[in-house]
Amino acid sequence: VQLQASGGGLVQAGGSLRLSCAASGRAFNVYTVAWFRQAPGKEREFVAVMSWIGGSTFYADSVKGRFTISRDNAKNTAYLQMRSLKSEDTAVYYCAAVRLGDTSRNLPRDFDYWGQGTLVTVSS
Repeated sequence: VQLQASGGGLVQAGGSLRLSCAASGRAFNVYTVAWFRQAPGKEREFVAVMSWIGGSTFYADSVKGRFTISRDNAKNTAYLQMRSLKSEDTAVYYCAAVRLGDTSRNLPRDFDYWGQGTLVTVSS
């Protein structure tokens, strides 16, 4: 499956942004999808994951209650709705996918497919 992330941009602290991850190539509905982010000089970190079945989700503590991961299998697209953004949310955001899987997967090595990343900059 090929992934294309989009929707990044510049937003003020406290604002909102929605990222999209468009998938193509294979049946998106059997892929667990996740979002990671990487700030300058830091390692890539887990943000959120949504399983391929049942809609189960899991979030990093740093974004819990502010970010929401969702998916529309009919559109082969996953989303990350981000609210109450903070300057520390500034990073390149990547979507990732793995066939089947579950919400216990939250490391980069758990995912086989990656989008190219989209930059989110939160100004304070």
